[in-house]
Amino acid sequence: MRTKPNIIITGTPGVGKTTHCETLAASLGLTHLSINTIVKDRGCHDGWDEEYQSWIVDEDKLLDEIEEEVKLGGYIIDWHACDLFPKSWIDLVVVLRVNSTILYDRLKSRNYPELKLQENLDSEIMEVLLQEARDSYDEEIVVELTSNTSEEVDSNVARIEAWVAQWIKDNEGAEKEDS
Repeated sequence: MRTKPNIIITGTPGVGKTTHCETLAASLGLTHLSINTIVKDRGCHDGWDEEYQSWIVDEDKLLDEIEEEVKLGGYIIDWHACDLFPKSWIDLVVVLRVNSTILYDRLKSRNYPELKLQENLDSEIMEVLLQEARDSYDEEIVVELTSNTSEEVDSNVARIEAWVAQWIKDNEGAEKEDS
């Protein structure tokens, strides 16, 4: 039984996943698990894709690499995809969304290749990652939040902090009943 929840913060690149994760990790004492960093630093990839300027993720190797850690609880998983993580690992899925004009500006400032920029915009407009989350997890744990402004980020963080506090309270009670 986990004593702290596992949360996925997902969305297209540029929606504010890392900002949310870092802020929440600091305020809640949870571990920010950047999948991009894990893929790169622990070799969970099949090489580099020049066209997209990104690693080609080996999902099986990635899951094997993080399984023992994540099963303990207390992780905030930061990645653009969520459907590969087993339902049993995850307590909350937060899908961040951003206005497409704002997203375009954010990705352009990161010097994204045009093909990658357009695919991410299309993904956001077509709600691809939101639908992926809804298809992969129970609807009551999937939350869609907007991340256009710093005020919205602050509000999202406060909402997630309150959710974590309630989760811990609810699960402490369940843990005592199991004893």
